[in-house]
Amino acid sequence: MSTSRTGRLRSQEWWDNPDNPGMTALYLERYLNFGLTREELQSGRPIIGIAQTGSDLAPCNRHHLDLAERVRAGIRDSGGIPFEFPVHPIQETGKRPTANLDRNLAYLGLVEVLYGYPLDGVVLTTGCDKTTPACIMAAATVNIPAIVLSGGPMLNGYQDGELVGSGMVMWEGRRRYASGEITYDQFMDRVSDSAPSIGHCNTMGTALTMNSLAEAVGMSLPGCGAIPAPYRERAQIAHATGQRATALVLENITPRDIMTREAFENAIVVASAIAGSTNAPIHLNAIARHVGVDLTDSDWQRVGQHIPVLVNCQPAGEYLGENFYRAGGVPAVMHELMQAGELRTEALTVSGKTAGANVADTYATDRSVIRSYDEPFEAHGGMIVMRGNLFDSAIMKISVISDAFRERYLSNPDDPDAFVARAIVFEGPEDYHDRLDDPELNIDEDCILVMRNSGPIGYPGAAEVINMQPPSDLLRRGVTSLPTMGDGRQSGTADSPSILNASPESAAGGNLSLLRTDDLVRIDLRQGRVDVQLTDEELRERRAAHEPPVLVNQTPWQELYRSTVGDLSTGGCMELAVQYQDVANTYGVPRDNH
Repeated sequence: MSTSRTGRLRSQEWWDNPDNPGMTALYLERYLNFGLTREELQSGRPIIGIAQTGSDLAPCNRHHLDLAERVRAGIRDSGGIPFEFPVHPIQETGKRPTANLDRNLAYLGLVEVLYGYPLDGVVLTTGCDKTTPACIMAAATVNIPAIVLSGGPMLNGYQDGELVGSGMVMWEGRRRYASGEITYDQFMDRVSDSAPSIGHCNTMGTALTMNSLAEAVGMSLPGCGAIPAPYRERAQIAHATGQRATALVLENITPRDIMTREAFENAIVVASAIAGSTNAPIHLNAIARHVGVDLTDSDWQRVGQHIPVLVNCQPAGEYLGENFYRAGGVPAVMHELMQAGELRTEALTVSGKTAGANVADTYATDRSVIRSYDEPFEAHGGMIVMRGNLFDSAIMKISVISDAFRERYLSNPDDPDAFVARAIVFEGPEDYHDRLDDPELNIDEDCILVMRNSGPIGYPGAAEVINMQPPSDLLRRGVTSLPTMGDGRQSGTADSPSILNASPESAAGGNLSLLRTDDLVRIDLRQGRVDVQLTDEELRERRAAHEPPVLVNQTPWQELYRSTVGDLSTGGCMELAVQYQDVANTYGVPRDNH
């Protein structure tokens, strides 16, 4: 609810409370010192926050500093008063040891701002991977009216007349550099060409996936998720978002009204249809927990595994975000899903209309980029949930399984969609880089590369380090990918099939900690099983002899994070935080500060 228990706007409890003139005077006077008037603050007009994620430290979101002016204009034009404030920066390519460490920190800070300051509603500015879930998680917890403004992808990148996608070009460049095909300078130049403008990743990585899902779950205006950052339409929808933020307060529509079970299932089917990032289940599950919806990895397989791939975007396809937008973007995909009976059409969205009404008149304008449901690019675009004697849950994205990978590992007529591989175990990315080319490991095509101690507790933060490539000698022979597995994450721009997000992680006592190099592991995609070929007794003996890794906290937040974080399978949330539901309505406005 946007109003307090007295039926007034929350902000009026600070700035216009005749029953408490002493505190009203204290709250009011300091907010006048930069030019606002008493008449404005006591007018009963909604106060709309702009949660600013853009900064020099967050280049993917930096253009929100300019877009905020259009948001402000939209808020003013619709009768509201804008208040812009900073959000803790989260830049995937800048923050060490991993930006995922800061998702929960940004969430925590934003909860305190939304609850403790005189805000009636908020515009959440999102872009780079973790900014989207962090902002939506906070809005879900506090539950004041909120709307997402995505920043949009970069323009298409080109080199030698061919599309080069951000992120994906990195993994390709690493392989080519390791095999000696390109020099250091050529590697740097190629990567630089993939980032031609303002905006987040132009591939269907985690950023474009999560902003598309913010739209699919109903938290953005139709079409917002994929507009390229430099396009005029991005500034235009910023203005419309500011206008709609004020209306959401006046109509008393909150995140809990929008993010229902049906809305999350819409997000899952869209994630499958766009061949979205393997990080999406982590973040969407986390958002759901904070809004009080029980969403699990099993739901991703049940709801989304049968959905075909409709979008031809890298890394699973050919094109980039600019092409995706021009072909119709998320509304066109949702329209195709609705036509096939796979969209929950009655789910409410921030537009004030249902999901079905939003996309009833949209359509794909380029069938080379967005296909119809009956003629998809791939028959199945969802995630497979893997289980076994090494972990309780892990995720595998099937849309990036190449023909070469399928031929090598999944085409045994006597054991279809299954294979046995010899494990090569690394204790983290440093160990992997140090030993990958060690001839004593004898890594060949029949191996699976395994990285552990890279989960939420072990890293800390669960870094995107399961982007493992074969050793140099295999790359030179044309083997560009091996099976990989780990308790960490993989970049959403990665083009290799991996078993990821293994939970419980090794540092939390998961059985992945017991795996040894040269153990044989059987992977069965049809059964969703991953099992090391050891008896229960052998595993018990290893457990008895196991010594957990020594974890060193380098900052206070790392210690707090490790002591509160849960498994990736349940969203990697601060476990103590999920009990705080609908805070603004459960507790009303906070007590006075003087």
